[in-house]
Amino acid sequence: MQKEIVIVGLNHRSAPIEVRESVAFENAYLRDALARLHNYPSIDEGVILSTCNRVEVVAAAADRRTAVNEISGFLSEQKAHRSLGAIDEHIYSYHGADAVRHLFRVAASLDSMVVGEPQILGQLKAYYDLARQAGTVGTILHRLFHRSFSVAKRVRTETGIGSGAVSVSSVAVDLAKRIFDRFDDKTVMLIGAGKMGDLMARHLQSHGVRSLMVTNRTFERAVELAERIHGNPIRFEDFPQYLKMADLVIGCTGAPEVLVDAAQVDKVLRERKQRAMFFIDIGDRRNFDAKINDLDNVYLYNIDDLKSVAEENLQGRSNEANKAEGIVQDEVQSFVRWVGSLEQVPTITALRQRFDDIRRRELEKSLGGSLKDLSEQQRSALEDMTTAMINKMLHGPISQLKSNSENGEESTLYVAALKKLFDLEGK
Repeated sequence: MQKEIVIVGLNHRSAPIEVRESVAFENAYLRDALARLHNYPSIDEGVILSTCNRVEVVAAAADRRTAVNEISGFLSEQKAHRSLGAIDEHIYSYHGADAVRHLFRVAASLDSMVVGEPQILGQLKAYYDLARQAGTVGTILHRLFHRSFSVAKRVRTETGIGSGAVSVSSVAVDLAKRIFDRFDDKTVMLIGAGKMGDLMARHLQSHGVRSLMVTNRTFERAVELAERIHGNPIRFEDFPQYLKMADLVIGCTGAPEVLVDAAQVDKVLRERKQRAMFFIDIGDRRNFDAKINDLDNVYLYNIDDLKSVAEENLQGRSNEANKAEGIVQDEVQSFVRWVGSLEQVPTITALRQRFDDIRRRELEKSLGGSLKDLSEQQRSALEDMTTAMINKMLHGPISQLKSNSENGEESTLYVAALKKLFDLEGK
């Protein structure tokens, strides 16, 4: 039975951040999660994507309907906060060409909160590589993900989709500029020294920030980033006592728990004599207590709050986005043809073999009987003639089969009909 590509998940459009973070997968447990996913009967291949904006399972499955149900259950079991209720209303699913189109759009950053942001491609490559190492990627997903990387490169090269503010970090800085009229007299604390923290620091410095503190659970990484950006490293266990010095606090860690709560900030505000503070939470999981926003003189924004800024950026790139959508559509058609060929090739081979077996048997009978006195030259001519006849008879059905390769369901019907008519099952 032919495998079908299936994608089931939720993203920044279908679910608020509290739902997304409740089903997010921590990197440390992704291997175990992939193993559990692969144990489902319907899942032949699988990759898990888990970012601040989306949690999706990309699978190759022999039974699409069963796979969608099993993956939905798999995501529901992951849900950390039972008080949030069922997540069914937030989950979407794609299959076949629609699934291919969705992944290509994700890779090309057309489905991102900030259209054109480059980080998603690196994340896709990392999640694909992890699944490959875990042994849950086969022929179909290997080809699918590598083609998605090529699509992203085409879009980046052939369009101006990446112009303007093109990352979550740059949008966060744009938002901060609306709160603070200047940055050169502000002190910033970065909680998290990963790639996002590095990007955020560079954006802030390009806008005038001079005083930067960096903290990270692994102190060595905080030191490394601080050296690159000429900031000051802070030990993770000590950062709460330095909060009073920070005008802008940015959380960009992968930590699953709240790192700064409302009580802490209330105390810090008193120490700062109520001078305003600005918090931006852009991690995969929220690190700042939502109740912080209830305090006076404090502004807290999470990843969902960046949507309005991102939408403004999108308007300026709508024409380039349309070009990118055209590239995606071309690539989808090409990939769907390849998937269709996976089932067609063995059927075409078996069909040719069946006809050739019949041709050879009948030829041997004739050459051993009434045509036994033919010369070698005549025998060769007869071989060529019968082979040409077979090729002409097969040309119509094979051409018809290939021409329907883009229509998955119709192609499957043609393959099934040929197998039945010419008894090709098991061949």
